[in-house]
Amino acid sequence: MKCVFVFSAALVTAILCLFCFSCIKYEELTLEEFEALNAKGLAEILAKTVSKPWLGQDFLPGKVGGSWRTVMNEDPKSFNHLIAEQDSSTSFVVSNMTDYLIDYDSVKRQWVSNAASYQIVVDEVTNTMQVIYTLRDDLYWSYYNSEKKIKVTSDDVIFWYNEIEGDSECQSSGYYGQFLLMSDGSEERITIRKIDDRSFAFHFPRIIAEPLLSTNMDFGPKHIYESAKESGGVDGIRSIFSVAIDPKTMPSMGEWFLTEYNPGQRLVYKRNPDYWKKDSNNLSLPFIEEMIVRIIPEENTKLLLFKNGESESYSLRPEDLDGVVNRGDGSYTVFNSEGSLSASFWTFNQNPVNSDKPKYDWFIKKEFRQAMSCLLNRNRINTQVYRGLAEPKLNIYPEPNPFYNPELTLQYLFDTERAMELLSGIGIKQDRRGVMRDWEDRRIEFDLTIRADSSISLDTASIIRDELSKIGIKLNIRVLDFQKQVQQLFTTFDWDSMLIGLSGSGIFPSQGSNVWPSSGNLHMWHPNQTKPATEWEARLDYLYNEGQYTIDKEKAQIIWDEFQSILLEQCPLIYLMRSRGFWAINNRWDLTNVYFDNMRSAQTNHIYIN
Repeated sequence: MKCVFVFSAALVTAILCLFCFSCIKYEELTLEEFEALNAKGLAEILAKTVSKPWLGQDFLPGKVGGSWRTVMNEDPKSFNHLIAEQDSSTSFVVSNMTDYLIDYDSVKRQWVSNAASYQIVVDEVTNTMQVIYTLRDDLYWSYYNSEKKIKVTSDDVIFWYNEIEGDSECQSSGYYGQFLLMSDGSEERITIRKIDDRSFAFHFPRIIAEPLLSTNMDFGPKHIYESAKESGGVDGIRSIFSVAIDPKTMPSMGEWFLTEYNPGQRLVYKRNPDYWKKDSNNLSLPFIEEMIVRIIPEENTKLLLFKNGESESYSLRPEDLDGVVNRGDGSYTVFNSEGSLSASFWTFNQNPVNSDKPKYDWFIKKEFRQAMSCLLNRNRINTQVYRGLAEPKLNIYPEPNPFYNPELTLQYLFDTERAMELLSGIGIKQDRRGVMRDWEDRRIEFDLTIRADSSISLDTASIIRDELSKIGIKLNIRVLDFQKQVQQLFTTFDWDSMLIGLSGSGIFPSQGSNVWPSSGNLHMWHPNQTKPATEWEARLDYLYNEGQYTIDKEKAQIIWDEFQSILLEQCPLIYLMRSRGFWAINNRWDLTNVYFDNMRSAQTNHIYIN
């Protein structure tokens, strides 16, 4: 239910996403026939759905009542705020009980106060700056069905920044955003100091372009996490709030209390009457009294629940459109949005821990990666997987990014002959039987790992496998549980190539402090480098650093243009498709305060029952 549009290093790793579904065979059509068919189908679909993006409209007052029934894919691994950074199901649970300091208004393109207000103080003489936050005076760690309320103070934020995010042993993704590279090459930390019980200040050792992006955060209660660390260190921190506890014993400063958890079945939330956010009649959000979350991994079951009125909303896959949009019975409304700002991508493992494998020799060559991009038939994927309701993502930054440049696009598009030329240039050629072999006569064969519950990924992978087979490359599709994928990325590094995606859409160029710099733990293709492994990665590190500290827009544009150009040339991540969004909601809810767009997705935090 909660829809807070924030960007932080922690958020980038909180949720790794994948997309997908079942291939349908089409008769061979020309590109022009494909486009005509897709355009006709899109027009018909859009005519039967509602376009209602949020453009800054005021939300009308609501009324309390009703139970919101929804689903999630899998059981949470924990209720722990730190663990939530690397587990999407845990992140969903925790996000309902916490809040970020500030929010970003995507319409006005500016930061706004949320749990705190802010002030930026720049000292050009010393080339330093401060961000001073002041917490609201009505923030509490509240307990369900209890009079016990503990004030949220600056001590909570300072403890979390220093002792959780700032402790490298905790392996928090926020750790990487706490350090700045100075002009002399040294590294200094962004420090935090207490002003009073509600106010605290981040001190930057040099002026940067987006200090709010670096400091916006959510956090856990100090009075619980501090004692856990004192008694058990990092293991003590990770062990608290396990799924074995009574969830009613956990405090919340967010919209909801978690009151029930039955493994494999459901979670139940109750409205937090102490939540600070209120409507114009001074009524606390959310208006919904109860949220019931069933654990349903199978997508078709989710769809059936929605059609039967047992779930309040459903995010449609392309294959669902005919049965939901064209055969609606009037019990629900379907919203549409423009193409998503982000997309899943295809990436190759360049980690030297795998240097004894032939695949490593191929993957580290940019020509190989460029050739794979040239074998990615995006038109076919759009038609067969997305029903023509998507478009290729050919840029690094999305349009809302202030440094988006429409002239910087991927140049390695579907072209089998060009792929063959690129491979031949590095000694990879077909033998007499048409099998691709490298300079040591080793067959070109590797794995593509996808998420188990993603039909779109499976169908996309099947198309990639088919296109590669046409020139003699053997691709093996490996289907894994999502958490196993995460383990491969962060721990074992034993994968070949992968279809995966990152949450967040890159609205700010310096988003992803643990993704783009070579030292990041989510520098997907070769993480945690002590120094850049390649010249192009060293250049990326330099540009990322310079871009963070360049205030002048024209100078910054030059830096970020080069940054994007290198990524488009080196192809460490080969983006796939930006799909249109379709989302259906039960008409028993008043839709006045409901919005759906490609910036904030479904916005239902002001919804109330008819």
